[in-house]
Amino acid sequence: MTLDPRTKLFLALSFGLLVVCSHRAAWLVGEWAALLLLVLALRRGREYAGWLTLLLPMALFFGGLTSLSLGAAPGVTAGLGLLTVTTVFFAFFAVTAPEDLGDALVKARVPFPVAFVLSAALQFVPVIQQKAHNIVDAQRARGIPLELGWRALRRYPAFLLPLLVQSFQLAEELAEAMEARGFGRPGRTFLEEYRFGWGDWAGFGLGALFGATALFLASH
Repeated sequence: MTLDPRTKLFLALSFGLLVVCSHRAAWLVGEWAALLLLVLALRRGREYAGWLTLLLPMALFFGGLTSLSLGAAPGVTAGLGLLTVTTVFFAFFAVTAPEDLGDALVKARVPFPVAFVLSAALQFVPVIQQKAHNIVDAQRARGIPLELGWRALRRYPAFLLPLLVQSFQLAEELAEAMEARGFGRPGRTFLEEYRFGWGDWAGFGLGALFGATALFLASH
């Protein structure tokens, strides 16, 4: 059964709201465990493990900073909350192609320019990431180390300037392609037709349950 992208987005937003309104570490651990089972069921465990290597330091830093300000318990909750809410959207984008999301939003009467900007931004994240890897490899081949740390900070312009130039070139090419294809003209057609099935209505019901639970937790 394939869900409509709008259903997936509603589920992600409602579960994210539930995570934000969960103020106990035990609840957050349970929610994160449920998401982890979902990621494993989607066979994205290896990708998630690589993504965790970037996220865990951020969660630890955020939790540690909160602990210094408010205490140990709020710090643990803050770190777990960051880990869990970002995992929600990892799972969402693992099952939703950006172009499908953009087209579905247009069908939901979101203005086309807004939906296009959102989907294009999501599509070009891996492109920019690959360009960044290529720049790092090229600069290392020239003898310019770009390792993490304070010592390498003065060499970061050798990474950032080429990345900015290539990003601007990519944006210019995208603008020319959009103009050549008549961006914004009326009478646009879609490759896929998005219609709600019984699974989508069940998904909206589950999302409404998540939202109601979040509101209950927020009021207590």
